[in-house]
Amino acid sequence: MENVISRELLDRVIAISVQAGEAILEVYNASGELEVDTKSDDSPVTAADLAAHRILLPALEQLIEGVPVLSEEGKLPPFEVRSQWNRYWIIDPLDGTKEFIRRNGEFTVNVALIENGEPVLGVVHVPVLDITYAGARSLGAIKRDAGGEKTIGVRAMQPRLDSSQPIEVVASRSHGAGAVDELLARIEGSLGETGLKNMGSSLKLCLVAEGAADLYPRLALTCEWDTAAAQAVVEAAGGIVVDEQFALLRYNQKDALLNPFFYVIGDPSYDWKSLLLG
Repeated sequence: MENVISRELLDRVIAISVQAGEAILEVYNASGELEVDTKSDDSPVTAADLAAHRILLPALEQLIEGVPVLSEEGKLPPFEVRSQWNRYWIIDPLDGTKEFIRRNGEFTVNVALIENGEPVLGVVHVPVLDITYAGARSLGAIKRDAGGEKTIGVRAMQPRLDSSQPIEVVASRSHGAGAVDELLARIEGSLGETGLKNMGSSLKLCLVAEGAADLYPRLALTCEWDTAAAQAVVEAAGGIVVDEQFALLRYNQKDALLNPFFYVIGDPSYDWKSLLLG
């Protein structure tokens, strides 16, 4: 498979994601009550989800010839078709629809390129904050905001432990709270003080990628389009995303698009496995 990863490709995906974010903001900032429909799986969908999808789908289809796009808001091909895809785009046009409906700003545009089950390029754009996290294999990870662009990376655990700084854990605002509380108690018993940040969408993974948090345990269900883009950013920043057996999270390996429970780890050199699975 030829290498298609380049800074030019990453920049084009960023531009497309920002455009989708602008379409989301048009709905978000409009006056009047927000209309919310319910999909067959009981998840909410709004005009903003669909507006972003309509921008992302044709734009990504034109980026790399012959590479299909799998979108949360599109038609899901059967696994016998998807299993033949060595390379494809996977997108969540609006990750955090519930946060969007609550108008708390914690929602993102997620775009990832998958090669042989591995997320190799990802863009996570935060429309309300106009912040973009992006990364790709061999290119590293970046964050763009009003102050410009900077390289980001995960942070090491040992200096924090040596100086008795709290271990920062980030968790979902809505899912898996009880299991996370138990895990926090175990971490505190072993490492001392922890800090907990709650927020929605794939922003949680990005906090680990930029070195603002050490661990994100996801002990509740997610779909592959929820995590692929941010996982690519985390891995480009030096972190890992692993399942409960500490195998790297992979994509398009089965009929269902549900992820297993997983851990986003900033410093892979630290023995998190013994702590989390002990």
